[in-house]
Amino acid sequence: MNNKQTRRELLKKAAVGSMAMAMPAAEILASITNDQPLSLKGNIKHSVCSWTYNFLSLDDLCVVAKKLGLKAIDLLAPKDWPTIQKHGLVCSMCYTNGKISLTEGWNRKEYHPELIHNMTEAIPLVAQAGYKNIICFSGNKNGMDDETGLKNMTEGIKKIIGLAEKNNVIVQIEVFNSKVDHKDYMADNTPWAIELCKRIGSPNFKILYDIYHMQINEGDVIRTIQQNHEYFGHYHTAGVPGRHEIDETQELYYPAIMEAIVKTGHQGYVAQEFIPTGADDKAKIKALKKAIKTCDV
Repeated sequence: MNNKQTRRELLKKAAVGSMAMAMPAAEILASITNDQPLSLKGNIKHSVCSWTYNFLSLDDLCVVAKKLGLKAIDLLAPKDWPTIQKHGLVCSMCYTNGKISLTEGWNRKEYHPELIHNMTEAIPLVAQAGYKNIICFSGNKNGMDDETGLKNMTEGIKKIIGLAEKNNVIVQIEVFNSKVDHKDYMADNTPWAIELCKRIGSPNFKILYDIYHMQINEGDVIRTIQQNHEYFGHYHTAGVPGRHEIDETQELYYPAIMEAIVKTGHQGYVAQEFIPTGADDKAKIKALKKAIKTCDV
């Protein structure tokens, strides 16, 4: 798959699913796992991001997830929840029903009315479904300075954070790298996102710490987790460079990173968000199995 493909591009295809599988997902999994789920240690709550496996239908991805011992799928909107619920899975990070934009976010006041409406609608739905997390994005700078972005985003989020607290839902801002994948994205570093958390001043606003993105922009991943974990509510993974498999071809050593996360007492999820490069669906699913085993410390 093209290394330059990002979630922004693949989200456009998420509803399409795959028509090209040579055989059903259950048969592929049976050939890989002998029809047995992975035996997981229970220290890490594993998930997988739906957009990176959208060559499978959501039903087939649920089959895959169950066979691999997962209990959750990341980045789904309310319209998708009945499908995962049918399979006994949960949504570990939710979208709203509204437009998903990574570039037009909470740092600009002109987007606040729509974003507030979408969150006001979605937060009670998340709670009613028994889920915990809902994602948000800063948006791009487009010439805006960091302080103005902080002020604008704080003002907007404070208008919905009370509803999140009332419903025991955590709103989480995802940090992206601005060097490779998301040029000009404002929340491209941990200190800025932590300052935002401090200004909002609620335990129901946290950071979705994307290990892949922050390795590119900052590095020093383990120390960052150790020193700032109270602000982190969720983690995403992928190999660096390339955003591909967590294997011997990339520079991060995920077992050590996962050990650091476990030692913080993290009770949230770690979701695989790498783009698999295998020649066929079977190879791509095997890569997910390997990634889960690698991260299961």
